[in-house]
Amino acid sequence: MCRGAVTVDYPPAERPAGHRVRRPPCRLRERYAVAMPAARRPTVRSLLRPLFFLSLAGAVAGCTPVTVSFTLFGDGERLTERVVAREDQASWKIAVIDVEGLIVDARAGGLLLPGGNPLDAAVSRLEMAREDRGVRAVVLRVNSPGGSVTASDVLHREITRFRSLSGKPLVVSMAEVAASGGLYVSLAADHIVANPTTITGSIGVIIPTINFSDGLRRIGIVARSVRSGPNKDIANSLEPAREPHFAILQGLVDEFHENFRNRVRTDRPRVDMTRFDEMTDGRVFSGREALAMGLVDSLGGVREAIEQAKALAGLRAAKIVKYAPEGGSIPKSPYASADVGPASLLEPVSGRGGAGTEFNFIQLNTAGAGVAPSATSVYYLWLPDLP
Repeated sequence: MCRGAVTVDYPPAERPAGHRVRRPPCRLRERYAVAMPAARRPTVRSLLRPLFFLSLAGAVAGCTPVTVSFTLFGDGERLTERVVAREDQASWKIAVIDVEGLIVDARAGGLLLPGGNPLDAAVSRLEMAREDRGVRAVVLRVNSPGGSVTASDVLHREITRFRSLSGKPLVVSMAEVAASGGLYVSLAADHIVANPTTITGSIGVIIPTINFSDGLRRIGIVARSVRSGPNKDIANSLEPAREPHFAILQGLVDEFHENFRNRVRTDRPRVDMTRFDEMTDGRVFSGREALAMGLVDSLGGVREAIEQAKALAGLRAAKIVKYAPEGGSIPKSPYASADVGPASLLEPVSGRGGAGTEFNFIQLNTAGAGVAPSATSVYYLWLPDLP
C-alpha cells in the first residue's frame, strides 16, 4: 500500500507559481481534484456515508443483522389533504386527525433536525378542518397515555372551540390507549367510541420525582443549594427530600385532580355517580368497562367512529381525508399516521410517539425521542415505566 501520498485540491492549470508537488514514495501518477466550495450544503449521500462505515463495523463486530432507525426530518412541512377512503358519489368529507404519543407543548426531537410540536400538530389540523367547507365532521383518533396538565387542558379547549366555531360534530375514536390526558381531551367530543380492548381511565395527576442525594453521599458527594427561601429548590433531586416540599406538591396534585374530576362531571353527565370515586382514583380499565361506567358512548373502531360522524353530520356517504406533510409518505387508510416527514430514498417507519427513517445497519431507534416526562411538569399521564 502506498504511504505518504499527498492530495492536491486544484488542477495543474491553477497551481500557484513556484509550487512543487511532492510525489508519493510509490511513484503513483499525480491525481488532481477540482476544489470544492468551502461551504457546501450536505447531501443525503454525505449524511449517510458515516452510517455506511458504521454498518461495516457492526457487521464485522457482531456478524448479525442490525438496523438503524431515527427521525431524519422534522415535522415542519406544509400540510396537504390526502384521501384515504372514498364512498361512491361522495362529495362531502370527514377528516381523521391523529392525537398520538405524549400530549405536550414542546418540540419533539429528530436526530438531525428538530421535530414538530404535538399540540401544534393537532391544533393546525383542526384549523384546516374548520376552514374547509367541504369537511362536515371530524374523527379524532386518540392513541395517547396522556401528557402534561397544561397541554391536555389547552387541547381540550381547542376541541371545544372547534365545535363552537364550526358547528361540525367531532367524534373521538379511542385506539389502544386513551388514558389520563388522552381521556381528558376526549371528553370534549360529541361522541366517544372506544374499542372493547382500549386501555383508558387513569383519571389522576402525577409529578414524577427522583432523589440521588443518598447515593451521592455514599460516594462522598454532597450538594447544597444557596436559595432565597426554604421552598425555592422544591423537589431538588440532589439534596435530601423534605416533607414540607412534598406537601406543597401534593396540594398542586389535589387541585389538578379535582379539575379533572369536575371535567368528567361536566362533560359526561351520564356517568355512573355511584362509582365515581372508584373510577377517578387513578386506575385504568378497558373500553368495555368505560362504557358500563358511562365514560364512553359506544364500542367500536375507527370505522364505527366514522359512521357515527356521518350520522351526526347527516351524511349518507363521505370521503375520508387525512392531513399529511407535503412530500411525505401518503397515508393509505384511516389507521395510518399522517405525521411522517419528507420521503425520498428513505423508508419511513413508525416509532413511539412519532415517525422515523429506517436503515438496515445498526439498531438506534430515537423516533420518539425528544419529548419525555420530566420532573419539571405536572402530568395527566399513565406510563407504567415512570420512575
